[in-house]
Amino acid sequence: MLQFNLVKYSNFTSNLKDMVSKKTIPFIIITISTIVMFGFFKNLLGGSSSQEQLKEVINSKTFLVDVRTPSEFAAGSVKGAVNIPLDKLSSQLDKFKKKEQIVVFCRSGSRSGQAKRVLEQNGFKNVTNGGTWQSVQVALNDSK
Repeated sequence: MLQFNLVKYSNFTSNLKDMVSKKTIPFIIITISTIVMFGFFKNLLGGSSSQEQLKEVINSKTFLVDVRTPSEFAAGSVKGAVNIPLDKLSSQLDKFKKKEQIVVFCRSGSRSGQAKRVLEQNGFKNVTNGGTWQSVQVALNDSK
């Protein structure tokens, strides 16, 4: 049995050497392309904005919306933000009308990504996924 395992290991390593020498560069290119495309699609599909983008968007007229639950909001949020939980968003679309700029945020950026999509599907074009509420707070502090 030991001899069988050594032969099996020897075949595996020689096959691995052949794969590495012949396929390494295409594999690296595909891997890098996948990582780049993931970032592109993440932003396209509601991924959160960078700190620099948030700083550019946030001003005194920005409508800051925390889409977490009321209990999460009560535990801490961005100064001046309103709480419209994700599950209530569709029924409160009137609150978003005539807002120059909207920034949605939550605990991780996931619910705010969903909120951004809901708002955009309802015709709002000026929506930014701020990601976490802490990121929005930092951007708000830096923009002053």
